[in-house]
Amino acid sequence: MKIVMIGAGYVGLVSGVCFSDFGHEVICVDKDPAKIDSLTRGEVPIYEPGLQDLLAKNIAAGRLSFSMDLGDALQEADAVFIAVGTPTRRGDGHADLSYVMAAAEEIAHLAPDGIVVVTKSTVPVGTNRQVKQTIRKANRDLVFEVASNPEFLREGAAIKDFMNPDRVVVGVQNSRAEEVMREIYRPLYLREFPVVVTDLESAELIKYAANAFLATKVTFINEMAALCERVGADVKEVARGMGLDGRIGNKFLHAGPGYGGSCFPKDTKALARIGQENAVPMQITETVISVNEVVKQRLLDRLLDLCDGSFKDKTIGVLGVTFKPETDDMRDAPALTIVPALVGAGAKVKVCDPEGRREGENLLPGVTWVDDPYKAAGSAHLLVLLTEWNEFRALNLKKIVRKMSDPVFADFRNVYSAKEAKQAKFRVYASVGRADVSVD
Repeated sequence: MKIVMIGAGYVGLVSGVCFSDFGHEVICVDKDPAKIDSLTRGEVPIYEPGLQDLLAKNIAAGRLSFSMDLGDALQEADAVFIAVGTPTRRGDGHADLSYVMAAAEEIAHLAPDGIVVVTKSTVPVGTNRQVKQTIRKANRDLVFEVASNPEFLREGAAIKDFMNPDRVVVGVQNSRAEEVMREIYRPLYLREFPVVVTDLESAELIKYAANAFLATKVTFINEMAALCERVGADVKEVARGMGLDGRIGNKFLHAGPGYGGSCFPKDTKALARIGQENAVPMQITETVISVNEVVKQRLLDRLLDLCDGSFKDKTIGVLGVTFKPETDDMRDAPALTIVPALVGAGAKVKVCDPEGRREGENLLPGVTWVDDPYKAAGSAHLLVLLTEWNEFRALNLKKIVRKMSDPVFADFRNVYSAKEAKQAKFRVYASVGRADVSVD
C-alpha cells in the first residue's frame, strides 16, 4: 500500500520507518526543510535505538522517502496518517489540536478519492469526528473515510513496541476503513498480534486511559516510598510483593523522582480536562498529577537535608537528566525541576548524560556538562542519580568515593544497595523508599 505520514517527529518517523519495513511505500511529509534534508541523507534527528539502521535500510530499498510537498506525496495514496504534535494548551490543560486540524484542511484539498485519513496523534475524544467535519467542510466532493489509530510506543524501545505490540487499536466507522487498516497491519495480524477494532470514541479513550493508569501505578509506588521511609520498610520489597500478584503485575512499580516524558504529563492533563468538560471529574487522575509534582519537591527537600540545609557553593554531580534511559527526550523530566533549583540556590552543578546534552544545554543553563560519571563526581559534595542509564548501573563506587570531596550519594533510582554503599564507604547513601545509610 502507499502510505503518507504527516509529521516526521518521534511518532511519525518511527511509525513511517516501521510501516516501510512491513513492505509498504511510505512518504513522510514535514514542513521543516532542515529535518527533511537530514532524513533524506539518512540522518536521524532524534536518538532512538535501532532507528538509524532501519531508516537507512528502507531508504536503500526504495520504500521510504521524505518530502515537503504533501500534494505530490498524496498522489495515489491509500492512507494518510496525521502524526503531528498535540501539546498541552497553555492555561487549560487541553490538547492543542491546531496542527491536527491544519493537516486535515490540507488533506481535504490535496487527497485523492477513496483515501483513509488516520489520526495517529494522541487526541481527545471526539477529535476524529472533528477531523471528518473539517475535511467535509473544506471539500464536500472528496470521498474519504476516517480512522483512529493511537500509538503505544515507549521511547527507547519504540521499534520493538511497533514490531511486537501488545495490541494494535483501530477505531473506525465502517467496513471500508477497517479493511484498509487491517491490510496496513497485515504483517502483524499474520504473526497473531491482536488487532482491536472498535468505534472512534473508544479508540481515542483507550490511549488516555492506558497512560493515565500507568502514571497512576508510578505515582502510587512513589507515595508508598515516602511511607516506607517513615516506617522503616523497603519499597523495593513492597513493590516485589505487590508485583507478584498477577492482578497487579510488576511493571511501572519502580520508585523514583516521578514520571515525565512526552506522554504521561500531557495525557493525564488532557484526560482530566476531558472529564471536566463532560462533567465527569477524573479525580484519581487529577490526584496523580498533583502527587507527581509533590514527589519531585519531596526529593529536592531530601537533597537539601543531605547538603546540611544549603546548596550554596556546594559542588553537585548529576547522573542522567533525560526523563528515562535510551532517549534524548527531556520533556517534563524530573531533572527540569530538580537541577534548576540546585543552580538557583547557588550550587555548582556538573551533569553527565549519554544523550541529554543536545536538548539539555538550552533547558539547563548554568550547569557544566561532562562526558564521564567520574568527572561528575570529581570534588563533589553530593552525587545524584536521576536517570538509570546502563552506563550508571555498574559504577566503581570506591573510585567515586575517592573522587568526591564529601562522599554523599543520592541514588534516586534505587540502582544500588545499602550493602554496596557501605562497602564503598560513602558517608551517606540515600535512596527512594528505603532508609538512609551512614557509615559515620
